[in-house]
Amino acid sequence: MNSEIRERIRHTRRVTTPWSDDATRGVTCAHLDDLLARWANGYDWGVHERRIRALPWVTVQAGDCELRVIHQRSADPDAPVVVLLHGWPDSVLRFERVLPLLADLHVVVPALPGFPFAAPLTTPRMSSDRIAGIVADALEQLGYARYTLSGGDVGGTVAEILAARHPDRVGALHLTNVAPQRALTADPATLAPDAAAYLSRSARWFRNEGGYIAQQSTRPNTLAVALGDSPAGLAAWIVEKLESWSDHAAFTQDELLTWVTAYWVTGTIGTSFATYTEPVVLPDRIDAPTVLSVFPRDIKPEPRSYAEVFLNIREYVEHSAGGHFAAWEQPEAYADDLHRAVELGSQP
Repeated sequence: MNSEIRERIRHTRRVTTPWSDDATRGVTCAHLDDLLARWANGYDWGVHERRIRALPWVTVQAGDCELRVIHQRSADPDAPVVVLLHGWPDSVLRFERVLPLLADLHVVVPALPGFPFAAPLTTPRMSSDRIAGIVADALEQLGYARYTLSGGDVGGTVAEILAARHPDRVGALHLTNVAPQRALTADPATLAPDAAAYLSRSARWFRNEGGYIAQQSTRPNTLAVALGDSPAGLAAWIVEKLESWSDHAAFTQDELLTWVTAYWVTGTIGTSFATYTEPVVLPDRIDAPTVLSVFPRDIKPEPRSYAEVFLNIREYVEHSAGGHFAAWEQPEAYADDLHRAVELGSQP
């Protein structure tokens, strides 16, 4: 990490509020100060950069775009194919811990356009719909005609769209959440009681926690300047989400800083807002057999009755630990559920 960013961190203008020590109001000043001190004076990005670069990266031409993907091949040439799709505010690093558990599969992990490690954007309108098409084209270029899709957050939405568009290619889905946009249009009068109750909980969550969505979707330019110019601001924005959306002590200090630094060195915080800014059109229902993994510390875990309205739920697996970044937090459980989906996709 170059000296310029260290100097920026060391000269951060400390900002206090009447709630600086209240974690329910965002990252606390004391916690942020500790992180910034480590970032400026002990954290070694080079160690993590070398590890990330050593992953089996390839670049695939997908229409008029390039897609960078981690392509981990199994020793078995006939192994099933899985595609792991990350979300925000993370990157392919979400799946770093699960990769060693998937040696029996061909694994493709796209760096989604606009996110860390992705090729530079060639179009300003990078919606989830557009990303789904790019991923489908890239998989075709890699020679994969059939695969299982796995992911959550933005990646889960991309997976739902891709499965609806290409039912002949997608054998199964493994998701950690239903596309969150569905909660904005679902009619509670048509739902089972616990599904309707979920909509009420989801609405409360949006009112209490969804301010970042409103800002990223309506004023991305303004926010991108603030976060793209200030390491402290970027860390506060991302770390609050990483910690509040995950189970207890899911990240060490250096792990938090690595996920944040990935955004800083690639300059992608602004472009990562594209899937919030651009509209998305979701299919009414998806027929691909689906395993839904439910982790208790995720932001809005859905009941089965709600998920079944939109997805062909074959297995609904409730876990005792883990949160929004389940592949990182609970890699063994995540890998087990993914293998269940692969088995479903292999059935005639």
